[in-house]
Amino acid sequence: MQAQMIAPETIQRIMDATRIEEVIGEFVSMKRRGTNYVACCPFHDEKTPSFSVSPTKNLYKCFGCGESGNAVGFLMKHEHYTYPEALRWLAKKYHIEVEEEEMTAEQKERQTERDGLFHVSEFAQKYFAQLLYEDEMGKAVGLSYFHNRGLTDSVIKAFGLGYSLDEWDNFTKHARSSGYSDNVLQKTGLTIFKDDGKSYDRFKGRVMFPIYSVSGRVLGFSGRILSKEKQAAKYVNSPDSEIYNKSHILYGLYQAKNSIAKQDKVYLVEGNIDVISMYQSGVENTVASCGTSLTVEQVRLMRRYTKNVTVLYDGDKAGIKAAFRAVNMLFEEGLHVRVVLFPDGDDPDSYAQKYGSTQLQEYLKENETNFILFKTKVLADDVKDDPIRKAEVLGDIVRTIALVPDLLERTEYVSQCSSLLQVPENTLQSELAKVLNRKLYESTKNHTPDPADKDLSEGRQPNPSQDGDSASAADSTGTVETTGQAVKPETTFSFNPAKAQEIKLISLLLNYGDKVIPIEVEDENKQKIVENYSVAQLIVGDVLNYQMPFQETACQTIFNEYATRIDKGEMKVDTQLFVNHSDTTVRELAISLMMREGSNQISENWQKEKHIYVPRPEDRIRNDVEESLLNFELKKLNQRIGNIDVQFPYAKDDDERLMLMAQKMQLQKVCREIGDKLNRVII
Repeated sequence: MQAQMIAPETIQRIMDATRIEEVIGEFVSMKRRGTNYVACCPFHDEKTPSFSVSPTKNLYKCFGCGESGNAVGFLMKHEHYTYPEALRWLAKKYHIEVEEEEMTAEQKERQTERDGLFHVSEFAQKYFAQLLYEDEMGKAVGLSYFHNRGLTDSVIKAFGLGYSLDEWDNFTKHARSSGYSDNVLQKTGLTIFKDDGKSYDRFKGRVMFPIYSVSGRVLGFSGRILSKEKQAAKYVNSPDSEIYNKSHILYGLYQAKNSIAKQDKVYLVEGNIDVISMYQSGVENTVASCGTSLTVEQVRLMRRYTKNVTVLYDGDKAGIKAAFRAVNMLFEEGLHVRVVLFPDGDDPDSYAQKYGSTQLQEYLKENETNFILFKTKVLADDVKDDPIRKAEVLGDIVRTIALVPDLLERTEYVSQCSSLLQVPENTLQSELAKVLNRKLYESTKNHTPDPADKDLSEGRQPNPSQDGDSASAADSTGTVETTGQAVKPETTFSFNPAKAQEIKLISLLLNYGDKVIPIEVEDENKQKIVENYSVAQLIVGDVLNYQMPFQETACQTIFNEYATRIDKGEMKVDTQLFVNHSDTTVRELAISLMMREGSNQISENWQKEKHIYVPRPEDRIRNDVEESLLNFELKKLNQRIGNIDVQFPYAKDDDERLMLMAQKMQLQKVCREIGDKLNRVII
């Protein structure tokens, strides 16, 4: 489908209804700071928040990696939506009706490969879910299995569970007849193709657990076999594809994310059924890794929503060892880790089946233990009187404590662990210092200088890059521009003095262009009267009057738009023109300037407590406009003087030299007058 299938009027209604903080809040845990929200950036790894969301401007920007845009752009980048798909997502969220046209088989074939993978995955989930309730074998085998596991119909539907018939190519035939190509069936792994040309369903005869993205898009599947074939794997998972990477996904996060943010805690379990059983028991903030050992990407995904993780594992030795292996990554990423072990032979699902939801929740509360102290107790019990084993345990515990980033937490762990291990506290501190020094040495030895560090030290704008997928944006006509899969650095600008003034004027236009300033002028009778002018009128009027073009192309483009609108008598220019501009440089400059303004606001409560008044930018707009225009004119005059100096040696005769000197003296006089005016500007 193409963008023009959605009417422009509908697009405008969607954009008018959209609140960017609500949209991004669906995917990222944010905290309010002044009028904005801040968070750790979802597009690159960071531990200190540099991602800012402005509800008043309906924009987001990361001051670390440079990613920026509006709600549509965020969905396109974060969820890999096309422009129309992002609009439809917003329309659904804000209950805006969008007329859809059913895709023909030919249109489906024309979809890009990535879109095709998404569409066929969602198609498969709906088909498997339909079989579960409408097919005789689906009900007799698949639905009976879920009911026997104690799952209710409402929970089955909440997780989109389904059943794949025990036939070689039932799903493949159905998908082909619905217009889906063998290419997308193969790349999603839904169908396996043999060299001899035969094909069969990967998940035949299995109950189906769809795996969702954070926004609820189907990415892949996990299928559990119900027959007792010894040669068949108990679980089969979708292979990695362009849309699915199991090491980057947490099962159940789509259903759990709101509860995680609300409770400020996530429970980490081992299996899909554990997640669903916990959810049904009222513990909705539960996730599991997807058919893989816990990965650092999954840990960072959890960290977007909370820093508090409780690991739930079986109470046998294998469960305890699994907990030990998984937790180091959690500590390294700055998370606070607790653990709950179930009685030997039980897991979250079986415990909930035996005792019910109330007792499960009570058990979790009563048996939650700080992980480092739990690990210390377990290993201390294993030491007995073996000095060699005790030294090994001591080293193991110290290495775990060293992973904790917070100094105060480390100190408290040393104190408590020394008591449990019956080792002097200074001995633990000494061993910890050795480990930390070793880590520091290794990190220093392996560090390669970042060019951005040099840029900052020389007062230049840094040019950080990020790891990420394709970035897309739509221009004002609704067409889609894709920058591709490459790493995208933040656009940088050369901030020499003249350009710095250009940037300042454009910033004033974008942030305060429609603000009205009363100006005292003389009427036809030389009487002083006060007239109201917008900031845009003042800036455009002066720049055009003194014929001062902008050197920075992006600045000139934005200024031209304002000049055109002012000439037509318009008082206000919609800044979304620049946010959605087809020129990437214009778009990124506009968003950067709009988000930078006011990003370092000082709390009013702080000012009241300290009895210090710090003027807000909007309180000094008039002075800013006057000062910026004067500085802009001054820089342009100095450039003209510099041009005269360059021309002087090439003058043909004395008359031309005298003319150039006269021009230079006149310009210098004007510069001095501007300098006097600047000294009178109240800052």
